Amino acid sequence: MEAWFAALLEALALPKYGLSTVFVVSLVSATLLPLGSEPAVFGLVKLNPELFWPAMAVATAGNTIGGAISYWMGYGAERAYERVRHRKPAEARALRWLQRFGAKACLLSWLPAVGDPLCALAGWLRFPFWPCVAYMAIGKFLRYLTMTAALLWVFPGHLTP
Repeated sequence: MEAWFAALLEALALPKYGLSTVFVVSLVSATLLPLGSEPAVFGLVKLNPELFWPAMAVATAGNTIGGAISYWMGYGAERAYERVRHRKPAEARALRWLQRFGAKACLLSWLPAVGDPLCALAGWLRFPFWPCVAYMAIGKFLRYLTMTAALLWVFPGHLTP
């Protein structure tokens, strides 16, 4: 088992499979699983500065597809679950807020801790899929751009080969 795990880590190691690794890590981190993709994006860009824009695009695509998966999970959960009859006031207020903003609320899908469940709630509330995906993509792209640029600015010589 340990040899298998070591082989898996070697196969996914940066920079050998850099963009594909960034895609997979970004996709998984946008689901309800707790994982951060920024270190993978930063590591790839730090080791291969010429991949800055491709890394932004790939990370955004992976994270947006992961958000879409969360959306469909929420959509399916709503269909499988009978509507909640007795909601707590805070939950009702949060749902009213989301319904007021609609798909635009998915701009906040980049936020830690609440962003991924927000995508699932968008599906649960049956917001229109493609506008949600577009807003997710915008928010996630801006997050990757800002975080990676900030890390490159803070650590300009760190990890230089």
